[in-house]
Amino acid sequence: MRSIVRTLWLALYFLLPAVVFAQRRPNDIVVERGTIHDESGRTVPYEIGTLYVPENRGKPDSRLIGVGFARIRSPHPTGAPPVFWLPGGPGLSVLGAFTENDRGKLRTWLSLSEVADVVVLEQRGYTERGEKLLGKRPAYPLDKPGSVTADVAQMRALAAAAVAAHPGKDLSGYDIGEFAADVDSLRVALGYDKVTLFGGSFGSQWSLAVMRLHPRIVARAVLSSVEPLDGGYDMPSQVYASLQRMAYDADRDPGLKPYLPTGGVMGAIAALHDRFAKGPVSVTVKGEDGTVRNVVLGAEDLQRALLSHTQDGGQDGERWPRFILSLYHGHYEEWAKDTIEDRRAGDVILIGPLADSSLGVTAARELQLRSDPAVAMLGTWNFASNIASAPAWPTRDMGDAVREPIPNDIPVVFIHGDWDTSTPIDNTLGLLPYFRNGHAIVVHRGAHNGAMYQIRNEPRATRAVYDFLKTGATQDLPVAVVLPVPKFAVPDFPPPGG
Repeated sequence: MRSIVRTLWLALYFLLPAVVFAQRRPNDIVVERGTIHDESGRTVPYEIGTLYVPENRGKPDSRLIGVGFARIRSPHPTGAPPVFWLPGGPGLSVLGAFTENDRGKLRTWLSLSEVADVVVLEQRGYTERGEKLLGKRPAYPLDKPGSVTADVAQMRALAAAAVAAHPGKDLSGYDIGEFAADVDSLRVALGYDKVTLFGGSFGSQWSLAVMRLHPRIVARAVLSSVEPLDGGYDMPSQVYASLQRMAYDADRDPGLKPYLPTGGVMGAIAALHDRFAKGPVSVTVKGEDGTVRNVVLGAEDLQRALLSHTQDGGQDGERWPRFILSLYHGHYEEWAKDTIEDRRAGDVILIGPLADSSLGVTAARELQLRSDPAVAMLGTWNFASNIASAPAWPTRDMGDAVREPIPNDIPVVFIHGDWDTSTPIDNTLGLLPYFRNGHAIVVHRGAHNGAMYQIRNEPRATRAVYDFLKTGATQDLPVAVVLPVPKFAVPDFPPPGG
């Protein structure tokens, strides 16, 4: 009898989600309520919920999927459109900030709620209130150097396995057009006419897709670390220019001076390029558990490593020169440990390549990417695997009509750092002429960060951005913000001859 009851309970447990979804209709929402406390101790109510949308709006019989969202209502309604905060990635789940008390994200959202209601929308296919679509990446051998050719093969294999690994799911429904349509669906479900978009990195690209495909619903936008619709793959020379700007300040740092070769940090990079062109090296490292491992590092590993320590947020420029100078002086241990970790088998967030392959790249930009002079230094890691594997992913190609920029009258403030190596500042400079009511704030020494963090040291600039969000006013917006020279990290070995 007990086994029968257990069997019935298990059947009910697994069938209940299907029953719940069967009762839902497209654009339904389910909302729960909670409270958080701001830094002054004030109790702030919020709503957290699930938006139900078709997995593929192009198919009448598409199943429904859940996408998480949250809303913090403005304590003092201003009449301004709600701020729709779109996370980056793709594959950044953020709603855990409410339960984990993530003060950084909560501080941003609470500050924005002084302007208007704040709505945070997670990404279909990677949300705590729905599904997280994951693939498996096999381990890469340690006894041979890394290569773009091997990376291309891995990405093609991942694409081929992804559909088979997710039976009953329509992976063709995770293109950038569906991401944009989710914003419109949530807007309707919450009863708003127009919205203000606020996003950085992929969140900016997502916002640009909304502005292209649903322009009527957007009142204005603030975009940072901008990724254009035809700019998902970074131009090597533009990334290299960001490295040069970092190196300029690093070359003048007294703590780094004893470690600098002729030509400074960029001279060290040129010397490393020549060194590894002669052949790979084998490095032995000892792990924290005492395990000794060897890893082979080659010229293409070096190309990848030149960026590996510049894409970690606010401390990008502080540690990168130390890393480069350590390599120049033959200290490969940190690099080797990072590479061993990178080559492990692991999960891959599938909405990244699904969304990227749907946008792809125009033929003109692909030609520029492949023939860019800085490919010799940085390689093709940033784009080769994605372009080669795009036909194997099931998402549709959105086409050049979506990718190529067109004139746009929506007021937009672009905030972009010139030390950004994930989305170089040239992205914003190239888009700005198309936005007749656009305004750019160039942040000197700014890295790949959110809008308000980039201008954190400039209260007047912060107030001006909030005024823009509230009223659309642009007269007090600066054109430039200068961050102080960071305190550069110094190699952990004595300088040569010192």
